[in-house]
Amino acid sequence: MRTRNTALVAAMCAALAATVAGCGGDGGGEDPDAGTNGVGKLPAAKIESKARNAAVGAEAVRLSGNLVTKGRTYKVDMRLKADGGTGQVSSEGSTFELLRVGKELYLKADAGFWSHEDESGKGNGGAPTDADAAAADKLDDKYVKVPVGDPSYKRLSGLTDKSLLLDGLLALHGEISTGDRGKVGGVRTIRIRGGEGSGGMLDVSLEGRPYPLRLQRAGDAGVIRLADWDKDFTLAAPEKGDVVDYGQQIPSGT
Repeated sequence: MRTRNTALVAAMCAALAATVAGCGGDGGGEDPDAGTNGVGKLPAAKIESKARNAAVGAEAVRLSGNLVTKGRTYKVDMRLKADGGTGQVSSEGSTFELLRVGKELYLKADAGFWSHEDESGKGNGGAPTDADAAAADKLDDKYVKVPVGDPSYKRLSGLTDKSLLLDGLLALHGEISTGDRGKVGGVRTIRIRGGEGSGGMLDVSLEGRPYPLRLQRAGDAGVIRLADWDKDFTLAAPEKGDVVDYGQQIPSGT
Protein backbone atom coordinates (compact mmCIF):
# COMPACT_ATOMS: atom_id res chain seq x y z
CA MET A 1 0.00 0.00 0.00
CA ARG A 2 2.82 2.34 0.90
CA THR A 3 4.49 1.69 -2.48
CA ARG A 4 1.22 2.43 -4.30
CA ASN A 5 0.71 5.66 -2.35
CA THR A 6 4.27 6.79 -3.07
CA ALA A 7 3.78 6.17 -6.78
CA LEU A 8 0.51 8.10 -6.73
CA VAL A 9 2.11 11.10 -5.01
CA ALA A 10 4.97 11.06 -7.51
CA ALA A 11 2.52 11.03 -10.42
CA MET A 12 0.57 13.95 -8.95
CA CYS A 13 3.76 15.97 -8.52
CA ALA A 14 4.75 15.37 -12.13
CA ALA A 15 1.32 16.43 -13.40
CA LEU A 16 1.34 19.64 -11.39
CA ALA A 17 5.00 20.58 -11.98
CA ALA A 18 4.13 23.18 -14.60
CA THR A 19 2.14 25.28 -12.15
CA VAL A 20 3.31 24.29 -8.69
CA ALA A 21 6.84 24.61 -7.34
CA GLY A 22 7.08 20.88 -6.55
CA CYS A 23 5.30 18.73 -3.96
CA GLY A 24 7.09 18.85 -0.63
CA GLY A 25 9.23 21.76 -1.96
CA ASP A 26 9.92 25.11 -0.36
CA GLY A 27 7.04 26.84 -2.16
CA GLY A 28 9.46 29.46 -3.52
CA GLY A 29 7.69 29.74 -6.89
CA GLU A 30 9.18 29.76 -10.35
CA ASP A 31 12.92 30.29 -10.65
CA PRO A 32 13.36 33.87 -12.00
CA ASP A 33 16.66 32.84 -13.59
CA ALA A 34 15.24 29.91 -15.54
CA GLY A 35 16.14 30.28 -19.21
CA THR A 36 18.44 33.27 -18.59
CA ASN A 37 22.20 33.68 -18.96
CA GLY A 38 22.53 33.37 -15.17
CA VAL A 39 23.83 36.91 -14.65
CA GLY A 40 20.92 37.71 -12.34
CA LYS A 41 22.33 35.35 -9.71
CA LEU A 42 25.61 37.24 -9.48
CA PRO A 43 26.62 40.06 -7.11
CA ALA A 44 26.02 43.54 -8.52
CA ALA A 45 29.72 44.29 -9.01
CA LYS A 46 30.15 41.09 -11.01
CA ILE A 47 27.15 41.96 -13.19
CA GLU A 48 28.71 45.36 -13.90
CA SER A 49 32.02 43.73 -14.82
CA LYS A 50 30.38 41.25 -17.19
CA ALA A 51 28.33 44.01 -18.84
CA ARG A 52 31.44 46.10 -19.41
CA ASN A 53 33.35 43.15 -20.84
CA ALA A 54 30.48 42.33 -23.19
CA ALA A 55 30.35 45.95 -24.36
CA VAL A 56 34.10 46.19 -24.90
CA GLY A 57 34.14 42.92 -26.83
CA ALA A 58 31.28 43.85 -29.15
CA GLU A 59 32.15 44.85 -32.71
CA ALA A 60 29.42 47.47 -32.97
CA VAL A 61 26.60 49.18 -31.09
CA ARG A 62 23.86 51.78 -31.59
CA LEU A 63 23.39 54.51 -28.97
CA SER A 64 20.28 56.66 -28.90
CA GLY A 65 18.80 59.06 -26.38
CA ASN A 66 19.81 62.21 -24.53
CA LEU A 67 23.16 63.27 -23.11
CA VAL A 68 23.45 66.26 -20.81
CA THR A 69 26.93 67.69 -20.48
CA LYS A 70 28.05 71.09 -19.19
CA GLY A 71 24.43 72.21 -19.03
CA ARG A 72 23.76 71.37 -22.67
CA THR A 73 21.48 68.57 -23.87
CA TYR A 74 22.43 66.53 -26.92
CA LYS A 75 19.97 64.19 -28.59
CA VAL A 76 22.04 61.48 -30.21
CA ASP A 77 21.47 58.53 -32.49
CA MET A 78 24.86 57.04 -33.31
CA ARG A 79 26.13 53.75 -34.70
CA LEU A 80 29.67 52.99 -33.57
CA LYS A 81 32.45 50.52 -34.07
CA ALA A 82 36.20 50.40 -33.52
CA ASP A 83 37.27 52.46 -36.54
CA GLY A 84 34.60 55.16 -36.44
CA GLY A 85 30.93 55.95 -36.33
CA THR A 86 28.04 57.69 -37.99
CA GLY A 87 24.77 59.24 -36.91
CA GLN A 88 22.83 62.36 -36.02
CA VAL A 89 23.14 64.85 -33.19
CA SER A 90 20.68 67.59 -32.20
CA SER A 91 21.26 70.37 -29.71
CA GLU A 92 19.48 73.66 -29.00
CA GLY A 93 17.59 73.69 -32.27
CA SER A 94 20.56 72.65 -34.42
CA THR A 95 20.81 69.25 -36.06
CA PHE A 96 23.84 67.82 -37.82
CA GLU A 97 25.24 64.50 -38.95
CA LEU A 98 28.62 63.14 -37.96
CA LEU A 99 30.75 60.63 -39.83
CA ARG A 100 34.17 59.47 -38.73
CA VAL A 101 36.27 56.98 -40.65
CA GLY A 102 39.56 56.42 -38.89
CA LYS A 103 40.87 59.89 -38.02
CA GLU A 104 38.86 61.62 -40.75
CA LEU A 105 35.87 63.44 -39.25
CA TYR A 106 33.06 64.92 -41.34
CA LEU A 107 30.07 67.05 -40.40
CA LYS A 108 26.97 67.53 -42.55
CA ALA A 109 24.14 70.00 -41.95
CA ASP A 110 21.69 72.27 -43.74
CA ALA A 111 22.20 75.93 -44.59
CA GLY A 112 20.40 77.05 -41.44
CA PHE A 113 23.00 75.34 -39.29
CA TRP A 114 25.92 77.08 -41.00
CA SER A 115 24.32 80.52 -40.72
CA HIS A 116 23.42 79.97 -37.04
CA GLU A 117 26.64 81.47 -35.71
CA ASP A 118 26.07 84.83 -37.34
CA GLU A 119 22.36 84.86 -36.54
CA SER A 120 23.27 84.55 -32.85
CA GLY A 121 25.20 87.81 -33.03
CA LYS A 122 28.64 86.24 -33.33
CA GLY A 123 30.92 86.55 -36.30
CA ASN A 124 29.86 89.77 -38.05
CA GLY A 125 28.01 91.10 -35.00
CA GLY A 126 24.56 91.03 -36.61
CA ALA A 127 22.28 89.38 -39.14
CA PRO A 128 23.94 87.30 -41.89
CA THR A 129 24.97 89.15 -45.02
CA ASP A 130 24.30 88.03 -48.59
CA ALA A 131 27.82 86.60 -48.64
CA ASP A 132 27.10 84.63 -45.45
CA ALA A 133 23.90 83.25 -46.95
CA ALA A 134 25.71 82.28 -50.15
CA ALA A 135 28.41 80.48 -48.14
CA ALA A 136 25.79 78.66 -46.08
CA ASP A 137 23.97 77.59 -49.25
CA LYS A 138 27.24 76.20 -50.59
CA LEU A 139 27.59 74.04 -47.49
CA ASP A 140 23.95 72.97 -47.42
CA ASP A 141 23.66 69.18 -47.08
CA LYS A 142 27.36 68.72 -47.85
CA TYR A 143 30.03 67.02 -45.80
CA VAL A 144 32.58 69.36 -44.25
CA LYS A 145 35.85 67.84 -43.12
CA VAL A 146 36.70 68.93 -39.57
CA PRO A 147 40.44 69.62 -39.23
CA VAL A 148 42.17 67.64 -36.49
CA GLY A 149 43.47 70.90 -35.01
CA ASP A 150 40.05 72.55 -34.89
CA PRO A 151 38.70 73.16 -31.35
CA SER A 152 35.52 71.26 -32.28
CA TYR A 153 37.36 68.14 -33.45
CA LYS A 154 37.96 66.52 -30.06
CA ARG A 155 34.43 67.20 -28.80
CA LEU A 156 32.70 66.01 -31.98
CA SER A 157 34.95 63.01 -32.61
CA GLY A 158 34.25 61.85 -29.04
CA LEU A 159 30.63 61.27 -30.07
CA THR A 160 31.86 58.81 -32.70
CA ASP A 161 34.38 56.95 -30.53
CA LYS A 162 32.92 53.65 -29.29
CA SER A 163 35.61 52.90 -26.72
CA LEU A 164 35.78 56.42 -25.29
CA LEU A 165 32.02 56.94 -25.20
CA LEU A 166 31.17 53.60 -23.60
CA ASP A 167 33.97 53.91 -21.05
CA GLY A 168 32.47 57.17 -19.81
CA LEU A 169 28.81 56.25 -20.11
CA LEU A 170 28.93 52.88 -18.37
CA ALA A 171 30.60 54.20 -15.24
CA LEU A 172 28.35 53.95 -12.19
CA HIS A 173 29.24 56.02 -9.14
CA GLY A 174 29.02 54.92 -5.53
CA GLU A 175 28.41 51.48 -4.09
CA ILE A 176 26.97 49.10 -6.70
CA SER A 177 23.77 47.27 -5.77
CA THR A 178 21.20 45.13 -7.53
CA GLY A 179 17.82 46.60 -8.41
CA ASP A 180 14.65 45.30 -10.04
CA ARG A 181 14.21 42.96 -12.95
CA GLY A 182 12.37 44.23 -15.99
CA LYS A 183 12.42 44.35 -19.78
CA VAL A 184 14.04 46.62 -22.35
CA GLY A 185 12.78 46.21 -25.89
CA GLY A 186 11.18 42.91 -24.92
CA VAL A 187 14.44 41.52 -23.51
CA ARG A 188 14.56 40.48 -19.85
CA THR A 189 16.98 42.56 -17.80
CA ILE A 190 18.46 43.00 -14.35
CA ARG A 191 19.13 46.51 -13.06
CA ILE A 192 22.25 47.53 -11.21
CA ARG A 193 22.53 50.86 -9.42
CA GLY A 194 25.30 53.14 -8.27
CA GLY A 195 24.66 54.80 -4.93
CA GLU A 196 21.11 53.38 -4.74
CA GLY A 197 20.39 55.03 -8.08
CA SER A 198 21.83 58.49 -7.54
CA GLY A 199 25.07 57.33 -9.16
CA GLY A 200 23.36 56.01 -12.29
CA MET A 201 21.42 52.87 -13.22
CA LEU A 202 22.17 50.24 -15.84
CA ASP A 203 19.81 47.58 -17.20
CA VAL A 204 21.74 44.47 -18.26
CA SER A 205 20.42 41.74 -20.55
CA LEU A 206 19.49 38.42 -18.98
CA GLU A 207 19.31 36.83 -22.43
CA GLY A 208 22.34 35.87 -24.49
CA ARG A 209 25.42 37.95 -23.79
CA PRO A 210 24.97 40.34 -20.82
CA TYR A 211 25.02 43.52 -22.87
CA PRO A 212 24.00 46.81 -21.24
CA LEU A 213 20.68 47.83 -22.81
CA ARG A 214 19.64 51.01 -21.04
CA LEU A 215 21.54 53.58 -19.02
CA GLN A 216 20.20 56.31 -16.78
CA ARG A 217 23.12 58.59 -16.04
CA ALA A 218 23.88 60.01 -12.63
CA GLY A 219 22.58 63.48 -11.84
CA ASP A 220 19.79 63.36 -14.44
CA ALA A 221 22.46 63.64 -17.13
CA GLY A 222 20.43 61.73 -19.69
CA VAL A 223 19.02 58.34 -20.63
CA ILE A 224 20.63 56.21 -23.34
CA ARG A 225 19.41 53.06 -25.08
CA LEU A 226 22.07 50.65 -26.33
CA ALA A 227 21.02 48.28 -29.10
CA ASP A 228 22.17 46.42 -32.21
CA TRP A 229 25.14 44.96 -30.36
CA ASP A 230 27.58 43.24 -32.74
CA LYS A 231 25.48 44.20 -35.80
CA ASP A 232 28.01 45.41 -38.37
CA PHE A 233 27.32 48.36 -40.67
CA THR A 234 29.04 50.03 -43.61
CA LEU A 235 31.40 52.86 -42.74
CA ALA A 236 33.00 54.72 -45.65
CA ALA A 237 34.26 58.21 -46.39
CA PRO A 238 31.91 60.37 -48.50
CA GLU A 239 32.48 60.83 -52.22
CA LYS A 240 34.78 63.75 -53.05
CA GLY A 241 31.95 65.56 -54.79
CA ASP A 242 29.97 65.57 -51.55
CA VAL A 243 32.76 67.20 -49.49
CA VAL A 244 33.19 70.99 -49.23
CA ASP A 245 35.96 72.97 -47.52
CA TYR A 246 34.47 75.19 -44.81
CA GLY A 247 37.43 77.54 -45.21
CA GLN A 248 37.61 78.63 -41.55
CA GLN A 249 37.10 77.39 -38.01
CA ILE A 250 34.01 75.25 -37.48
CA PRO A 251 31.35 77.25 -35.55
CA SER A 252 31.94 77.05 -31.80
CA GLY A 253 28.26 76.31 -31.20
CA THR A 254 28.60 72.74 -32.43
